Amino acid sequence: MTELALRELRKTYGSRTRDQVHAVRGIDLELRSGELLGLLGPSGCGKSTTLRMIAGLESVTGGDILVGGSSVVPLPAQQRNIGVAFENYALYPPLTVAENLGFGLTARRRPRKEVASRVRDMAGRIGLTELLDARPGSLSSGQKQRVALARALIREPDVLLLDEPLSHLDAAQRDTTRRELKRIQKDLGHTTILVTHDQEEALSLADRIAVMKDGVIQQLGTPHEIYDSPANLFVADFVGEPAINLLPGVVAEDGRVRLSATVRMAVPVRLAAGREVVLGIRPEDLRLADPDEGDDEVVPARVGVHEPLLETGIATLALDGVVKPLVVQTGPEVRLDRDQTVRVAADPRLTHVFDADTGEALR
Repeated sequence: MTELALRELRKTYGSRTRDQVHAVRGIDLELRSGELLGLLGPSGCGKSTTLRMIAGLESVTGGDILVGGSSVVPLPAQQRNIGVAFENYALYPPLTVAENLGFGLTARRRPRKEVASRVRDMAGRIGLTELLDARPGSLSSGQKQRVALARALIREPDVLLLDEPLSHLDAAQRDTTRRELKRIQKDLGHTTILVTHDQEEALSLADRIAVMKDGVIQQLGTPHEIYDSPANLFVADFVGEPAINLLPGVVAEDGRVRLSATVRMAVPVRLAAGREVVLGIRPEDLRLADPDEGDDEVVPARVGVHEPLLETGIATLALDGVVKPLVVQTGPEVRLDRDQTVRVAADPRLTHVFDADTGEALR
């Protein structure tokens, strides 16, 4: 097992200053040996470019990449001992599964018996033994993804890179493959970077997550830290399903945040009156109050739509004078009618506050 470190890693496209595109803007990261890090962000944020630089498939504009304490930037891709499982599988159609798995070893002129032995061993670990004689065209998407993963692992890489590994799978296959992927990574202990735009994938698989936007890491932390204590509005809005409620307001003289002429909410921090902020409240952190409940933190709302989803429900509510709707997660037994009046309670301790100008969290 090997440590991986990125030092001020940068990637710029274009030679003329006015035409330059800064895809990656000085990333600093350290991965512990055996850790799985999720690079999470929207399309175009620089996560795949970062992966390709680590693999040696993209040149580095600036900074360094250290594997086991040694720089790999001067080395070509084939000398870096980094395994990559691509989004599109990249399997060789004329070859059998066994031949696909052993292709890299054969290209390195490893003895035939060693190749056959390692192919059998890896196939057993990944659950491909019965498919060794099959060709990629006869495999399901989930089976193809396992072959691509096994081919990356069979070379015993120092670092494993997974580029959107589950994006082509349907929901059932994605759930099954995700659990298998986590088991395999923990069993084999490879230092791994998972590139994904799927927050559920990152939250369930990664030991830590780096959320990226415009080539910059917005926040680095455990899944719980990313979800429970977002560093800014982008992280709060990007991570979470249903999405967090983001409500702009102004701090009133009593310390609460005024969302409209009639709606105020308490917050967990003391702020100067008149300051513009954005409140962030996750749907599961709101509750419907009892009709006779006398709670200062309860506000009236009108039901726009209620979606019963078996295990839970999602209610979209309108607050008096507030432009943005409020989304509340309800219990499975709750049934609400359109235009019904309800009362919503928010716990100040579970309310996030962000500066309206900078978007940064106010602790």
